[in-house]
Amino acid sequence: MNLRFDWLLLASILVIVCLSLLIIFSIDPGLFKSQLVFFLVGFLFYFFFLKLDINILKSLAVPLFVLSLLLLASTFIFGGVTRGSVRWIKIGFINLQSSEIVKPLLIAVFASLASSLDINKLKSLIYLVLSLLPPLFLIFKQPDLGSSMVVFFIWLAILIAVGIKKVYTLTGLLLFGITGPLLWQFLKPYQKQRIFTFLNPDFDPLGSGYHLLQSIITVGSGQFMGKGLGLGTQSQLNFLPERHTDFIFASFAEELGFLGASLLMVFYFLLLWRILVIAQESQDRFAGLICVGVFAMIFFQLTINIGMNLGLLPITGVTLPLFSAGGSSLVATLTGLGMVTNISLGLDNKKMIEIG
Repeated sequence: MNLRFDWLLLASILVIVCLSLLIIFSIDPGLFKSQLVFFLVGFLFYFFFLKLDINILKSLAVPLFVLSLLLLASTFIFGGVTRGSVRWIKIGFINLQSSEIVKPLLIAVFASLASSLDINKLKSLIYLVLSLLPPLFLIFKQPDLGSSMVVFFIWLAILIAVGIKKVYTLTGLLLFGITGPLLWQFLKPYQKQRIFTFLNPDFDPLGSGYHLLQSIITVGSGQFMGKGLGLGTQSQLNFLPERHTDFIFASFAEELGFLGASLLMVFYFLLLWRILVIAQESQDRFAGLICVGVFAMIFFQLTINIGMNLGLLPITGVTLPLFSAGGSSLVATLTGLGMVTNISLGLDNKKMIEIG
């Protein structure tokens, strides 16, 4: 029996995860073992979806959609309040974040619908909008603005990839422009404060602006070569909040500098580039849209997370995929990448390595 791997995809994943484990061990050794366990569990999901017949996901679109809604709704019933949000369900010693777990499920749902319907018929577009609104609403109500933005971006990327008419896109943008100001009324006070802080972080440097300013200071202090593992003052002395989750990139940049951060970005680029190549080479519409959805999920989270670490974007609590500490995000991302690898292995590609 031969086992095949897309070596570039797998190598990119392993390097990013190894760099993550390295910085987590440096800044918080107590988290290293649990993160390693999450990685191993995530790889079990990776290999499960790698071996699964990808067309099964297409036929299970409705059950996956219902499961996603049940997972999101159960958060309000069984979840606990943490810093004003209800995002986690405690199962034994594990905290499950439903808004992360449903992302690969929703990618399969959106891809299945978009590949089965005539996207440029109004009725089909209504079906697609109705597939987005319930999960988006439930995620937004947790409240989890970051994850709701990610899910919306995944949906939008799939629609664009499938060839939605420009008139629908322009109409949607116009409606968003008109109704956008009304959405401000639905934001929580702390979410509004984050936007104000982004616009003027020096207004309250020891309060609302503290996270943003400390992140910028931490990144800058790493300079070109970094201070060295275990020697980052901002992250090691706890000046930087959420140093292992939302601001782990700042911790990494402080200890390994611009050089280390650039190396990390190179492997993210290779990962995203490879996913796009697989999407383009796929002859199956559903499979190609799965790749587009996974690409959108990783690209958007990567852009938002690093943007907020550099002070270029407001703080939204979006994790850095494959890198931030936490099990739900890691397992969800590896699940999505398992789907992509599955599709890649179905291609006639000479870049595969055969073992056995």
